[in-house]
Amino acid sequence: MYRKTTIDNGLRIVTSAMPHTRAVCVSMFIGAGSRYELPEQAGLSHFVEHLCFKGTGKRPTAKEISETIDCVGGVLNGGTDKELTVYWVKVARPHFFTALDLLADMLRNSKFDSVEMENERKVIIEELKMSMDSPQSRVDTLIDEVIWPGQALGRDVAGTRETVSSFNRETMLDYLPGLYLPNNTVISVTGDISHEEVVNSVGKLMGDWSGGVPISWFPAENSQESPRIRSEQRKTEQVHFCLAVRGLDNMHPDRFPLDLLNVILGEGMSSRLFLELRERKGLAYDVHSHVSYYRDSGSLSVYAGVDPRKLESAVEAIIHEMVRLRDEPVPEAELVKAKEMGKGRLMLRMEDTRSVAGWMGGQELLTNQILTLDEVIAKVDAVTAGDVRNVARKLLLTSKINFALVGPVRNTKKVEKLLRL
Repeated sequence: MYRKTTIDNGLRIVTSAMPHTRAVCVSMFIGAGSRYELPEQAGLSHFVEHLCFKGTGKRPTAKEISETIDCVGGVLNGGTDKELTVYWVKVARPHFFTALDLLADMLRNSKFDSVEMENERKVIIEELKMSMDSPQSRVDTLIDEVIWPGQALGRDVAGTRETVSSFNRETMLDYLPGLYLPNNTVISVTGDISHEEVVNSVGKLMGDWSGGVPISWFPAENSQESPRIRSEQRKTEQVHFCLAVRGLDNMHPDRFPLDLLNVILGEGMSSRLFLELRERKGLAYDVHSHVSYYRDSGSLSVYAGVDPRKLESAVEAIIHEMVRLRDEPVPEAELVKAKEMGKGRLMLRMEDTRSVAGWMGGQELLTNQILTLDEVIAKVDAVTAGDVRNVARKLLLTSKINFALVGPVRNTKKVEKLLRL
């Protein structure tokens, strides 16, 4: 499925041949994100990512950077998360070297111009405001703060208005040598292209990039002995809430049973939560669950938006479904359906060059290994109903409950009494 080469400066190159497509996706993954930041640096990784699109010595303006890809019909973007930053380009096969040259230029030669920085500071502050004005986005941020209070893992990736306002050009330039290093980077390329061509091209553009010792990320504090709850009162039509428990790290052997538990609980229109809260009780338009995995921690979280008068009923119904998963074995037919759904969605994603590049690059950067699609399917098929119940017994505990709420609710005492598993 893939090939890997590490060049002399520690830069890792992974490729996957997809000869049926005329597209090539080039993704560059860097071990940089909010988990690497001190409290006063919150949002710094995200700010740096934005500025890498604003001009280099070779392409002095944001317009010239974007036109490099626009004029060949490609797509250019990037993103910052808690544990990694990614820059990616998808282009037609003849424009592979142009895409690679642009990303290499952005990573190594961005100007961090002071005027551009002030403009982008305003943009990021508007981004923060937009997230704050969206109750669904806000509660998603809030639940992380509840699960990991006072920790890097619990902070908003974009930072705060105060921290973003404090950064200057020197802050950026001091930050880069600690993380933007070849031995902290993975280049993932997929499409109708040979591994040898990719390695040779990367060597020409990035072989002289000097390595160093990357700074480390801040570990999570995983202890919790009682439920935690936090609410923000807002004048909204709905109450938006998340109910979550601490999950597993990205290398935990119970990861695949937890993935299936999540599918059964709240992924898709035939999940237990969707059928119970939406189809049977009409409590919510949107209700779903999802899992997050990090290097030393993780979470299982349920989101719902409901009428304020139905909040207690919705929470009670979610708790009931969690208790069922913990105390009752999953029927074989339901387990088979969850397996086929998970495998099917994964296989469909693997039809796209960008998805495959993300699959390889993310795994290589965060776990130093790449599971093939067939290996993951085999692990999913091996999960038993007993495995699902065992992971539910470990995680679905009253002492591990976390709850966040945004909406027109003044008193949460009734909700607090319901947070029992």
